[in-house]
Amino acid sequence: MATRFASRVVSRRFSSGGKILSEEEKAAENVYIKKTEQEKLEKLARKGPKPEETAAAGSGGSVTDAKPSSSTTSGASAEKVSTDKYRNYAVVAGAITGLGALGWLVRAAHGKGANIILIQELFEGYYFCQAQREDSIQRASPYKDHPTIKRMQELAKELGVVLPVSFFEEANNAHCNSVAIIDADGTDLGLYRKSHIPDGPGYQEKFYFNPGETGFKVFQTKFAKIGVAICWDQWFPEAARAMVLQGAEILFCPTAIGSEPQDDGLDSRDHWKGVMQGHAGANLVPLVASNHIGKEIIETEHGKSEITFYGNSFKAGPTGEIVKAADSTEEAVLVAKFDLDKIKSKRHSWGVFRDRRPDLYKVLLTLDGNNPSL
Repeated sequence: MATRFASRVVSRRFSSGGKILSEEEKAAENVYIKKTEQEKLEKLARKGPKPEETAAAGSGGSVTDAKPSSSTTSGASAEKVSTDKYRNYAVVAGAITGLGALGWLVRAAHGKGANIILIQELFEGYYFCQAQREDSIQRASPYKDHPTIKRMQELAKELGVVLPVSFFEEANNAHCNSVAIIDADGTDLGLYRKSHIPDGPGYQEKFYFNPGETGFKVFQTKFAKIGVAICWDQWFPEAARAMVLQGAEILFCPTAIGSEPQDDGLDSRDHWKGVMQGHAGANLVPLVASNHIGKEIIETEHGKSEITFYGNSFKAGPTGEIVKAADSTEEAVLVAKFDLDKIKSKRHSWGVFRDRRPDLYKVLLTLDGNNPSL
């Protein structure tokens, strides 16, 4: 089995104001979409791989008899592929406001052969966690019958793609930063709630979100077994290891990260990327991160706060190498191929899971490193 990634970065468009669209708003949004979608898809097609190099999304049939290249230890290949071994994935990354605008992005990725499409964290609108505002809590909706999830289920079923869908969840008196995993037939495979909740200038998520209690989960989709870690989760090696121990073949990280409002000189972009590269290399699995782009200015309790998102959505190979990366501002389509069977064999032969010593890791169950036997 192998995978081919295509990633998409787009600039922000504020047509929907970051709200769940009403039927009237959807219709208005679709007027814009219809005018621009064909042009954008044609542009993507011109940039993308040749048709004979790309499997139809959702298809398990063979497109070509060419065998994957064995020239790289990461399993990456630029050769023509046989889709009985190659499965296609994509990242839809960038700052997207409005579900109508999102539709053509998903279709564009699907048109390039993507089977799993990752959208960034909290994509329904602007990143409201810069400020502690009671009215922003009203953005939350229950998991059951959530309008965004329902629309993504329809789209996933129509295109035959897998969609991890980030949303602000209301659960009685609790609120969570959550992801629902939608399979290629539109089935909701379940929920993951963000485990690690940050709290600092510009990223005041503890005001809005309870720490998730689902634990780190792996989802068997039509195309692969995947794990999803949400933003701050991706800084913790325990999260990545827990998902790969459960069989995750690839890790997906929807993200919203950028500049620090309190310190113009602090740039954590390379640190952010390097930590996730380490997760990929330590676990010998590919990792995909999807981040926002653009600048957001919001009124806070202390005046205006500004974040410029890093962008730089990327795909890391199983040795931690950056295979493809976007820049901080521009639209981009990124394509790479990974042979998941080859990576699995490499992971097993490398011995990092064979030689683990869980009996010595009890200290990880403590907060301060003391009394690890408890």
